[in-house]
This record gives sequence, C-alpha cells and structure tokens, in this order.
Amino acid sequence: MVKPIKLANKNGRVAVVDGLRTPFARIATHYRDLNAIDLGSMVVSELLARNSLKPSDVDQLVFGMTVMIPEAPFIAREVALACGMEDVDAYSITRACATSFQTVASATESILAGTAGIVIAGGTDSTTSARLPMSTKFSAVMRDINFAKTTAERLKLLARLKPKDILPLAPSITEYSVGETMGESCEKMVKKWSVSRSEQDDLAHASHSNAAAAWRNGYMDKQVMTAFLDAGSTPLKEDNLIRMNSERPGYDRLKPCYDRTTGTVTAGNASPLTDGAGALLLMSEKQAETLGLEPLGFIRSYAFAAKTPKDDLLMGPVAATPVAMDRAGVALSDLITIDMHEAFAGQVACNIRGLESNDYAQNVLGRKQSLGEINRDILNVNGGSIAFGHPFGATGARVISQALHELKRRGGGLGLTTACAAGGIGAAMVLESE
Repeated sequence: MVKPIKLANKNGRVAVVDGLRTPFARIATHYRDLNAIDLGSMVVSELLARNSLKPSDVDQLVFGMTVMIPEAPFIAREVALACGMEDVDAYSITRACATSFQTVASATESILAGTAGIVIAGGTDSTTSARLPMSTKFSAVMRDINFAKTTAERLKLLARLKPKDILPLAPSITEYSVGETMGESCEKMVKKWSVSRSEQDDLAHASHSNAAAAWRNGYMDKQVMTAFLDAGSTPLKEDNLIRMNSERPGYDRLKPCYDRTTGTVTAGNASPLTDGAGALLLMSEKQAETLGLEPLGFIRSYAFAAKTPKDDLLMGPVAATPVAMDRAGVALSDLITIDMHEAFAGQVACNIRGLESNDYAQNVLGRKQSLGEINRDILNVNGGSIAFGHPFGATGARVISQALHELKRRGGGLGLTTACAAGGIGAAMVLESE
C-alpha cells in the first residue's frame, strides 16, 4: 500500500478555479470546418474571459491532442498564440485518451514546484480534420517521385501503382504493438470477464439518460460554453451526440461492430468519434484567495499506470485507481461521485469487475485485497463519454471538470475520476471540493 501524499506547499493546495469545454460534436458535423487549434483556442479564450484574466496573467499553458496536425504538431504553443499569449510558456503532451489527465497533473506539479503561479491545462481533438491514410506503397512511390531527377523516372515510378494502391485507407484506432483496434480488444475483454450484451446496453442507456437529465436540469450550463462560428452559422450550445430521449429497446436492435458473429460491442454502447476541447484553470489556494476566485475544488491525488496491451488492453484504470486512492488516503466509502471515462460500456463493466476482484488485486496487481464494491448509484451520474462523445485529448478535462462541478453542486466531498488509454495506460485522479 502506498503512503498518503499531501499535494500542497506553503501556498496551500492546488486549486481548480474553473473548468470549461466546448460542446462536443459528432465527427463531420458542427465543427467540420475547424481544426484542433481552433477548438482549443476557443475554449481557452472563453475561460480567460469568464475569470477576468488577461493572457499575460497566465504563466503556463499545458495542452495536448491525440490526432496530430502534421503542419502544426506543437498544439500548446499554437493555442497560446491564437489566444494572444505570445509571451506565455507552453508545452504539449500526448497520452492518448488520458492526455488531459496528464496536462492537469503536469500543471499541478508546476504549481507545487513554484515554477508557475497560474496555469491553464487541457486538451483538444478534431477527428473531422484527421488526414486519411494512404497505402504504404503509394506513400513510398510519392516519396521517390519527389527525388526523381527526370520525367521518365517519375513516369516509371507511377507505373508501379495499381488502382487499389491509390485508394485511401479507412482510418482506424489500432494498437500498433498488437495490431488490434480498441473495439476488438474490448470484445476479448467482455468475453473474458463475462460481460453480457444486456449489461453493456444498460450502461449505455444510463449514460445517455443521465447526460440528457443533466442538460435538462441545467447542470451543464456553467461548464459548457456556446460555440459561435462564422456569421450566419447556428451557434452550438449543447452536445449534439446525446440521445435526449433514450429508449432501452433501441439498443437491442444494433448489430455488433467488431465481431459480427458472437460480438456484443455496438455503435450504441461505444463512444463515438467526436470533435471538441476542454480546459481547466489551476493555481495555488493562496493565489485564488488573492484574486478573489472561489475554487471548484482541489487536486487530492493522481496516479498513472501501464500494463501490457496484449491482454486486457483497457484495464489500466484498475491498476491506477488503487494507487491514487492510497495517495489520497481515502476509501471507496468516502466518495461522493465516481466519474469513469466510457470508451466502451464493456470496458466500464470490466473495470468495475477488476476493481472489485480480490483475485485480480492479488494475482495481477500484487495487492492484499481489492478496493471493494463500486457504488453504481454514484457512477457517472451526469453521463459519460458514450453520451457526450470522446474527443481524445479533451475527455480528461471534461471528466475532471464535470466531477468537480457535481461535487460543488452537492456541497462538497470527494470524487474519483478515471480513464483508460491506448497502450494499456490507465489514469486515476481523486478530487475534493468544499
């Protein structure tokens, strides 16, 4: 068991003063003409305005993305420049679906070290603007043509290509090391952990129902900005992926996506490809008091973990969560809310089984016992990624912000947030609010 760690210095704890995101939009819909820089700068500019801060007030911007922009891979600096932060330090991070968990953790460390006072952390992604991959043969021929010295050499190279070679490849989220998509890995996991199609669809229905209720109840109003685009276009206020009137029988009619014969993972119980951005404003407790800003809450602890992607790819949170809980010095019974990123409903179900399993704790994690039973009544109470969508670099910012807003709304307490990520990575963060 890891000893508790107090994330504080002479200036107090690390405060999250505000958390904000754009509405999330299904791929190739509302943000079809924007890229990740546009979305990131949109939310950072609004975050500054809402907290009456000038760009020069910020000491550091830590931002990330997963779907890289080839001509502008330094996303943090590009967002900083787009927001008028010419003299603000910025650096980029990518940790797949846990990217903005890491940007927040890194911002926390800068504040605790005293190297930065006010930091904005977050992430952004546009799956819409992802470049279509070409075949290896086509790419190689184009490369060689670039270096050919004569027209005859170029024509000879072109003659090597067949029609199939020039067709773009279908984009897929595939694990390079194992050659499987996340959906295929999830199919293996749900079979191993005996997660039924019905359980997955129940979780998906709950995600959409809770998200719809959160919007109807006004819980999302403060944490989601209105996205104004070009003159004449319709502003987007709410996420456009949520089934506002989700009906459970509708999920039963969907066909499996990855294993079409015995599979149970469908488009309905998986997170969709999404565009969006999110950001959080962090500073020391003392700095927040000086500026007269009331924190949403504080970073109590965090942990990252890794496991082989060859087996149980999406079980990383099961390894990270006990460490984060130990560092926070809290138990599951102390929590008011649990917000788990939903890459797939099956992944959430498997993560819960893993966290509750003494066998997994002892034989895989090397712990004496499991954390205990997960209270389903406090799990993703305002919806999760299946409903809101999953812009890879921004999801952590959404999860953390959403959890803190909910804790604040409930009058304070402790919350757990988690995320699985590519490569067998897991993230967990314990938050507190007063």
